[in-house]
Amino acid sequence: MIIISIADQKLYKLDERGNETSSYIISSAKNGIGQAEGSYQTPLGLHYITELYGHGAKLNTVFVGRVPTGETYCTDLAKTFPDRDWILTRIIRFSGLEPGFNQGGSVDTYARYIYIHGCPDGTKLGTPGSHGCIRMSNSDLTILFDSVVMGEIIYITAAEFDKSILLEINNKTKSFVYTDGNL
Repeated sequence: MIIISIADQKLYKLDERGNETSSYIISSAKNGIGQAEGSYQTPLGLHYITELYGHGAKLNTVFVGRVPTGETYCTDLAKTFPDRDWILTRIIRFSGLEPGFNQGGSVDTYARYIYIHGCPDGTKLGTPGSHGCIRMSNSDLTILFDSVVMGEIIYITAAEFDKSILLEINNKTKSFVYTDGNL
């Protein structure tokens, strides 16, 4: 399971018992949190991994439309395309699980093309700055990418991370099993 805390600007990887195994600094949306199409905001709620792109790609591989362009990000390329939102190295695409909130209609996370993806090394992480996606360093992303599986739960919360979030997730789904001893 992955928990993304907007307040912390961190992504937490948890084991099956809800224990943190790793955490990474991220950057969420510059425009804040929100579900609406065209808002350039990061959606909240319960999601699951639907697609993985970039298996074995080199660090800084450039993706457009989830397809490697054959380019490798560098400062000269950045100068040539100054307005490009750089999606690098790997892509973890996910879908919402909450109908009417992050699934379906104009709030559909999948249709909004929200990803976890790599970004240029000079990108400031730890503060909101993306166009809605979750940005990570390329090296951290390759580690995370190798540890995730299709269908894995992603929960995005505005709150700081603590174990009480697991109860909130449990209220939304019974697919994550834990006991009071885990809290």
